[in-house]
Parts: sequence; C-alpha cells; structure tokens
Amino acid sequence: MVKITSLAALSLVSGVLGAPGPSQSEGDKDLEARQGYYFQNWSEGGSNIRCVNGAGSSYSANWNSKGGFVCGKGWSGGGARTIKYSGTYNATGPGYLAVYGWTRNPLIEYYIIEAHADLAPNEPWTSKGNFTFDEGTYEIFTSTRVNKPSIEGTRTFQQYWSVRQEQRVGGTVTTKTHFDEWAKHGMRLGNHDYVVLATEGYTKDGGPGSAGSSSITLG
Repeated sequence: MVKITSLAALSLVSGVLGAPGPSQSEGDKDLEARQGYYFQNWSEGGSNIRCVNGAGSSYSANWNSKGGFVCGKGWSGGGARTIKYSGTYNATGPGYLAVYGWTRNPLIEYYIIEAHADLAPNEPWTSKGNFTFDEGTYEIFTSTRVNKPSIEGTRTFQQYWSVRQEQRVGGTVTTKTHFDEWAKHGMRLGNHDYVVLATEGYTKDGGPGSAGSSSITLG
C-alpha cells in the first residue's frame, strides 16, 4: 500500500529531512540500451532486489531490501520530453516512482516524483513553493549531496525535486514544464545525460528498508 505523506508537514520539517542516497558512479555499467530505450539497474548494500528489463518500453521490479536501488527505463540524453506511462506501483518504506535524470555542467540529479511510499529523505530539503498546471500540483524542493556517488564519480552536487501533491501511477509528465518552473527559482540545469521513469527504494538511518513491486510501461 502506498503511504500518503503530507507535503505541508514535510515542508515544516525540511531542515531535518533530506534526499535519499542512491546515485550511479561513472564506472557502473548500470544502463543498457535495448530497442531504443535505456534500462537502468543499480543497487548497493542490499539483497532480494529483482529488476527486470521487459520487452519494448516496459520493466518490472520486486524488492524486500535494506539496501538502495534504482530500476527504470528511459532515454539517453534526457532533456525536454513528454513522458507517458502506465502500470502499477505498491511499496512500503522509503522510496519513489519518479522521472529521474542527471545533467552535467552543472552536475544535477533531479526527480519528478509521481508516487511514493515513505517520503523520508536523508539530507535537508528546502521548499521553493508549489505550482499547478493541467497535469497536477507539485511542490518544488532542493537539497545538496556532499561527497556522494554521481555520474561523474564522488562529487558534491545539488538535487532538484518536484513532488506531486496527489499521487498517481499512470499519466503524462511534461518535463519542460518542471524545468521552466525550477528555472524561476534559480535552479539551473546543465547538459542532459539521461532520464528514466524509475522505481527507487532505500534505507533511512539504519531503518527496516523498503519492500514492494512495480510494473511500468512507457508510452
């Protein structure tokens, strides 16, 4: 069962909450091209994680783990896209279903969270306010990772977040709208490296970890 967490409550305690840990190091062979899509399968410190590259634009994930993982499918290059998706997502513990990507120069890790279990980040989040358009209402956050894994190795970098107010599993995500809203708050992106529609789970402060399943198809 997906657990709903109040974004208003999260904003009030954003000084003690923060972003999750999982990121990819440059040396990890975690992205695989298949039929025009990129498939991501990354994990650390956990077991009982099964991430399956399905036919065409689909993937699935099943997990019950105290480690972190990211499983997803998308595109090399990222950038402004209209991403349509459908499927299922059921989870407990810290984790998300999100559009997830990276840019270089500057090095930015970003999330557009569509659904989540426990919204329990590890670094402090700073709220930048809400915005509403025909796809829904999202709250914007920023956070900073210090000496953590990235697509360029161990670095210090910013994270940008849009968190959907009413969760959903299926619909359309217009990334340019989020990028434009972020820019209004001085949240500058660089050269897009890749973007995936990802399932992510992780462990918060030595807690019990996360468990669940997802089955996602793009398009």
